[in-house]
Amino acid sequence: MKKVGAGKTAPVTAVDPDHALARLFEANRRWAQRMETAQPGFFKKLAQLQAPEYLWIGCSDSRVPANEIVDLLPGEVFVHRNVANVVVHTDLNCLSVIQYAIDVLKVKHIMVVGHYGCGGVTAAYKRQRVGIVDLWLRHVQDVHAKHFERVEALPAAQRIDKLCELNVLEQVLNVAHSMVVQDAWRRGQDLTVHGWVYGLRDGLMRDLGMTVGASDDIEASYAAALNKLF
Repeated sequence: MKKVGAGKTAPVTAVDPDHALARLFEANRRWAQRMETAQPGFFKKLAQLQAPEYLWIGCSDSRVPANEIVDLLPGEVFVHRNVANVVVHTDLNCLSVIQYAIDVLKVKHIMVVGHYGCGGVTAAYKRQRVGIVDLWLRHVQDVHAKHFERVEALPAAQRIDKLCELNVLEQVLNVAHSMVVQDAWRRGQDLTVHGWVYGLRDGLMRDLGMTVGASDDIEASYAAALNKLF
């Protein structure tokens, strides 16, 4: 393959046609053709700008693709994903995404979206040894510890999914308390943070009832959502 330099474009297909990955390039061509046929000029317009109203903070799980499950087109939702949809104040990757979404893209809604049957939450609950990700999942273990008595009082079959819900609420708290969100509210920017959970078994999302649009709303919204879960 030729080196791509100034004024040059990489080949559309850089994989041997007989390679197993070639089907992905073929699928990409079909998808691009469908999009352009349905909306002539779609990619030309998309290349000029993105103006999403939503920031989606979700899990890396391949079964939870943000755009598809809310039926939005490319350019309509800004996405950050990690294992177990965790938001921590030392994660510069996530915080940079949040700041860019708020300060540059001017999104109006941030959705923290967990999902039932989350492998990360399951591993955290069961204290499974996975590898480096164990350090990351300590944040989910902290959520379990915080709500230990309530979670363990439930039937065993319900505990992990309940922890998935609780994890969403705690991450909404973290987003709402972040400096960039607090600054946005202080200057009167229209911004609301939501907590949702997605069901793998039925493809439907649930609103967990934690919706925060101002600093003064945080604790009351958290308490109401928590009460709704138990």
